[in-house]
Amino acid sequence: MLGTILSYSAQTGEGVISGADGQRYTFHRNDWRSEAEPVNGRKVDFVGVDGVAQQIYAVAAPPMEKNKLVACLLAFFLGTFGIHKFYLGYNTAGIIMLLVFLFGFILLGIPSVIIGLIAFIEAILYIVKSDEEFEAVYVRGNRAWF
Repeated sequence: MLGTILSYSAQTGEGVISGADGQRYTFHRNDWRSEAEPVNGRKVDFVGVDGVAQQIYAVAAPPMEKNKLVACLLAFFLGTFGIHKFYLGYNTAGIIMLLVFLFGFILLGIPSVIIGLIAFIEAILYIVKSDEEFEAVYVRGNRAWF
């Protein structure tokens, strides 16, 4: 069963896991089978028996965090090419920005200017958000635009 470590005390070696079934399971460090240390918020796979988690394995490492300053600088300097979208993992949005910018010159450059303005606004939005809010909205929240 999959779950998430809600709390873990390194001093006592005991903790609580919230299972995918909505139940909570206690566990002891002796039942931990992965090299990675048990920490709060870590996703785990385990066998639940009578409210006790056994044979606990850490699931894939958390996703790599994206730096909001890097995203802001990319949006500010290379945003018209959609580079900040590629950095954040929004490949479709990046391709759209790139194509609109490149083919925008056919229409007197107006679409290219609009894409540049969008990138500038996104750079400002990235930098004014707190790190936690940026992570929640643009990294975990899958919000590609504004």
